[in-house]
Amino acid sequence: MRRLLVCYILLLSGLNLHAQSVQRWNSGGPLNPLQANMDIRHYTLSLTVDIAGQRIKGFVETNLLLSLPADTILFDLIDRFDVKKIYVDKKAVGFSRKDDKIFIVQPAAFKAGAHLVRIEYEGLPPVAARPPWNGGFTWTKDKNGKPWVVINCQSDGAKVYFPCKDHPSDEPNEGVDLYVTVPKGLTVAAFGLLQGTRTKGDQTTFHWKTQYTISNYCVLFNIADYQVVSRPYQTILGHTVPMDFYVLRQDVAKAGSVLDIRERDTRILEKYFGEYPWVKEKIGIAQVPNPGMEHQTMITYGDPFNYKRFHGSNYSDNLFHEFAHEWWANKVTNKDWAHMWIQEGITTYSEALCFRELTGEKGYDSLLMHFRKYVENKKPIVQGEAVNSQDTYTRDIYFKGALFMATLRYVVGDEVFFPTLKKLATDPAYTYDQFVTTDDVEKLFSGASKKDLKPLFDFYLRTTNVIEISIKQTGLTSWLVQATRLPMPLPFEIQTSQGTQQIQLTSEPLRIESLTLPVIDPRARYLKRVIEE
Repeated sequence: MRRLLVCYILLLSGLNLHAQSVQRWNSGGPLNPLQANMDIRHYTLSLTVDIAGQRIKGFVETNLLLSLPADTILFDLIDRFDVKKIYVDKKAVGFSRKDDKIFIVQPAAFKAGAHLVRIEYEGLPPVAARPPWNGGFTWTKDKNGKPWVVINCQSDGAKVYFPCKDHPSDEPNEGVDLYVTVPKGLTVAAFGLLQGTRTKGDQTTFHWKTQYTISNYCVLFNIADYQVVSRPYQTILGHTVPMDFYVLRQDVAKAGSVLDIRERDTRILEKYFGEYPWVKEKIGIAQVPNPGMEHQTMITYGDPFNYKRFHGSNYSDNLFHEFAHEWWANKVTNKDWAHMWIQEGITTYSEALCFRELTGEKGYDSLLMHFRKYVENKKPIVQGEAVNSQDTYTRDIYFKGALFMATLRYVVGDEVFFPTLKKLATDPAYTYDQFVTTDDVEKLFSGASKKDLKPLFDFYLRTTNVIEISIKQTGLTSWLVQATRLPMPLPFEIQTSQGTQQIQLTSEPLRIESLTLPVIDPRARYLKRVIEE
């Protein structure tokens, strides 16, 4: 999700809130044992969207595996939906509802192994009061008065609109089929590949499908008077992938500039993180009326086609950041929201790598310096295990996470850092069906660098401590430098009147000769506090 830089005003103008109070839900947290017993293999969603009534109606079929026999199968779905019928293996079953959950109970236990669960439901999905951060549906219109419907649900979870196992540690290994029926003349943009459309009377059904694993919060769609502007892209490994921009018909003339940026950004991201992850499907973008989101193979774009200029190139942080999530979030996925910094911190750091490509190392340094202004450091980035989305979501998972990656680069050196970062993004041990934690990242970099980096990871990510260094003048040109808080011996640059030198800083005092006050870490490789005595 794009980083939060300012206090956002609730986007309530023109929205019918159905007299509902604004409500937020959590995703993730401790995994219920009933759901720990359940492995999701495939979802099939079939929904009719009543735009005038702001309702949805249909069913979800879930293919799942139970590890052990169980008398209860547990799904998540917010209580405001009306569940009509439930079938397990094509037989009607009883169920109960409580606390945004569906309990499917059978006195004779459901056997271990494969099951097909069909849940028929309908209702008014929540309206997103502050999309994309406060999830739900956005019902609005374009400048031509045509309906424009958008879904966001990362923080709240996909349970705000379909029954699912709402936890980041499980994704449908065999993909998702999505059927969405809308008024004729509108277009549905979604994940994966469009399998076909079928028009009957005044309604059209769109069938989208992905065969990849996919996070629940990326299983969604957008509806508008879209026109598709497309061009082919050849990946770093020679695969041809369509770049498809689902742009409002009113803005088709602006589509080319967006695709130009997307092509350039893909080249940069492939250089550092390997081939675009979804070569069997598409590089998709859908125009939306809110800030963009990282929805797999259909990143959303909400900026009004205004770009920054660097060295003659157009740049959009919204477009770049959300697209980088195709690698960091969609391909490399944290096992729990407790480790969300991996997705958001590395994605934010990738913006600095983009500046490195566009403007050189000075541009890289300047953006990282800019990020420092937004570090709050009020609570650790990693607060433990099994943390829900709301508790873990702070600005620091973006900015402090990005700055930590810059620190890691300096500590291990480019010859270790860049190949290891690419390995994290490409090795099957960390991608697609797999999930990662902070310990996984630490062990990978420790092994590659042949250094025990755990003290550094723990210091930066599991505490709010910052490095403290004191400087004391002991003579006309003599200075005593000492680290009073340091996780481990670390390389530091010190700028003196004789120039810049690199030293290994430990807890032992270091004597420096300089005609001027020594500057510790002039390129700001570390979050630190320097105390002049």
